[in-house]
Amino acid sequence: MTTLTATSTRPEARFLHAFELQGDAAFNGSHAYLSELRRKAIARFEALGFPSRKAEAWKYTPIARALQHAYTIQPAPPRPKLSEADLARYAIPELDAYRVVLVNGQWVPELSTPAAALPQGAVLTSLQHAAQAYPQLFTAYFAHSLDYENEPFLALNLAFARDGLFFYLPPHTALDRPVHVVHLIDVEEDLFLQPHHVIAIAPGASLQLLYSGHTRSATRTFTNAVTEVFVGRGAQLAHYDLRLEGETASGIYSTQAYLEQEGRYTNHTLTLGGALVRNNVYVRFDGEAGETHLYGLFLGRGTMHIDNHTMIDHAVPNCVSNELYKGILDERAIGVFNGKVLVRPHAQKTNAYQSNKSILLTEEARMYSKPELEIYADDVRCTHGAACGQLNEEGIFYLRARGLTAQKARALMLLAFARDVLDQIALEPLRAYLDDLVAQRFGA
Repeated sequence: MTTLTATSTRPEARFLHAFELQGDAAFNGSHAYLSELRRKAIARFEALGFPSRKAEAWKYTPIARALQHAYTIQPAPPRPKLSEADLARYAIPELDAYRVVLVNGQWVPELSTPAAALPQGAVLTSLQHAAQAYPQLFTAYFAHSLDYENEPFLALNLAFARDGLFFYLPPHTALDRPVHVVHLIDVEEDLFLQPHHVIAIAPGASLQLLYSGHTRSATRTFTNAVTEVFVGRGAQLAHYDLRLEGETASGIYSTQAYLEQEGRYTNHTLTLGGALVRNNVYVRFDGEAGETHLYGLFLGRGTMHIDNHTMIDHAVPNCVSNELYKGILDERAIGVFNGKVLVRPHAQKTNAYQSNKSILLTEEARMYSKPELEIYADDVRCTHGAACGQLNEEGIFYLRARGLTAQKARALMLLAFARDVLDQIALEPLRAYLDDLVAQRFGA
């Protein structure tokens, strides 16, 4: 066990010291490939260091301050015993899905759908087990295209990752039900968690994946999570990432998606909980005729800090990308949106659209929006826009004139504002569940 004490002068030094003490105590054990990869990652992390607010991408998110807390790093925190009754409160009503349960980043097989229930050839297991039982698949996908050379939190995760989810769907396979990953944080001490997930969809396959994060304890935690997504030729993945952690949970959640020719990837990032939350979604087109849609909804209150960063790399021609992020900030909450679309010189016929809109409910709430287009091709269609304001008083007056109270009128307008994002959710039970959560948040 390693405790990150607050007396260290630099947060990086604590992690470097922890790596020296733990050595190969992570899941790789004697796995030479992983051992060497982890050592390269920690060396790169040492060279990069944590970003300061002088870095443009971190200008509005003081991440170094959050890392000063005395979190504990340990190889494998004890997993509390859970029952079906314990999990009932985290279920999505009416959603019939394959279930995966993770507790503190560790797979819980007795509460997860058994592998035998999946189609032949599918692999749904823990990252640790995949490294041992499926070495060829694991080596083919784990950290294969992860940009840890330029991103310190990706390098840190790669150096310390101990477990997580590994999911491989074979070619031309379509699951009859979605997969719901329930990740619970349940610890007795302030902990720094670093789960690592790999989702690989082979050519022609299709999947709906829902990941929901929750907390069961009041201890302070920081999660540095990484999800690698591979979408094969002609494959389709609808990915729902739902943040419902409590007010003592902070984290950086990084998703890196790679699309082959004619691949389609849809990401819904829905942030309704947490203290400091940073959602990074990076998409790279590695084959023509690819398509990606990124949707985000974030609801901030109290002193929540919610930062959404996206990067879409149009590296090849004839691809389509679309982004729509909306936020509602109350009390002293802070929101950040930084979306970048990169169109490389040979990526002709690119079609990219990006939009961010936010509502501030108080004078103390803050929103920082920076949509970006970086274009090096001349035959493209790219647009972006951002807007931030308050509720329309005329609209509230109109609703009140028809018998609604001021609170109901306000809640109805906020729900209508969020609907542009919620209506894009194809899973009807999930959409109804989120409708209820948003309505309850605003007293409807």
